[in-house]
Amino acid sequence: MIQILDSTLREGEQTPGVYFSPETKLAIAQLLDQIGIDIIEVGNPAVDTEIALAVTNIAKAGLKAKIGAHSLCRLDDVSKALDCGVDFLGVFFSISQKRLQQDYNISLESAIDRIAEVISYARNQQQDLIIRYTPEDTVRSPIENVTAAAIAAVQAGANIISIADTTGYATPFQSSRRISGYVTTIKEALANYNLYPMIEVHCHNDRGLALANGLDAYHAGADVIDVSVMGLGERSGIVDIGELLANLMEINPEQSRWKLEYLKDLYYLVSHYSNIPIPPHHPLVGKNAFTHYAGVHVSAIAKDESLYQSLDPQNLGFKSDIALGMQSGISSISLALKQINREDLISDRNLVAKILKEVKEIAKRGTLINIEKELPAIVEYCSSINLSINKMVGIL
Repeated sequence: MIQILDSTLREGEQTPGVYFSPETKLAIAQLLDQIGIDIIEVGNPAVDTEIALAVTNIAKAGLKAKIGAHSLCRLDDVSKALDCGVDFLGVFFSISQKRLQQDYNISLESAIDRIAEVISYARNQQQDLIIRYTPEDTVRSPIENVTAAAIAAVQAGANIISIADTTGYATPFQSSRRISGYVTTIKEALANYNLYPMIEVHCHNDRGLALANGLDAYHAGADVIDVSVMGLGERSGIVDIGELLANLMEINPEQSRWKLEYLKDLYYLVSHYSNIPIPPHHPLVGKNAFTHYAGVHVSAIAKDESLYQSLDPQNLGFKSDIALGMQSGISSISLALKQINREDLISDRNLVAKILKEVKEIAKRGTLINIEKELPAIVEYCSSINLSINKMVGIL
């Protein structure tokens, strides 16, 4: 069964300008736990004492999810992470030729020795600890380097090997760059040594393919997929949590263990404290996600919402809505009048036509019409014009 690791509090906080206080992190973690997330990655305690405090507080909060810390491949950093009382430790170290030569200035053999030493140390410190090793930039590293480091890591005590598409390089459209190929190849290489760790994938969204790559990895048998709220993270971020969960539940209804009704509160909370607005067109939780605008759409959903919706908004704590503007028709006005409890006006075709005309004129000015706040004033204005015309006709 697939597991979900949420990294909003670690990868998400690597979004420029984003900061979550320890109190905010705890509130976010509690919502993630209510949704049913398996692993919550809180941050790297070696970066700042406040991050260490947040990791410690969440680890002590009694959540069902495993609580994880992120760490450089250093003994001191691992010690700081373990001091926080975590269930999960993620250790990363790149083994790409460029990084080994230009950044670390060490050989592959020396890198593997360091990886094995650090993981062995963590395992000896805490026998029940879940340890993940990530060969950073996996998909652009020589596969022989990746498999050699992964074998050594698992032999030293790692439970999980993470395939990191650190630069969003993978694509499901080229066989040589499919992340599913890396999942299969690494699993087979490890099995040859009778090693069977879980395989995790961490997909960045630089090419807009993070979700596609995550699902490609799922179909190849990945065990863990990393996500964040709104896909927050370095550069273009990673896989969006809501998008992934909705698709996994569609692919395999038996996996419908996640409580998506908490997504709304989760996204609003993260958006508020990250100071990043949720795009109106964001799938599932955006303002327009279940809002219908064009007249033909509104006319159809008035009869059956499934005609223009493949998701049930109620499962996500939302309801369908309509918008008024240039694309509106008579059906849109009729539904909007019902929404403001003025369905008594619907039978007056002349008035409805005038309201529609006024709505379109306002829309031409680039003004968004709020049905609850502004439609009553439009109705009053059009009704007064209608009344004046009727009086004039009566006088004549």
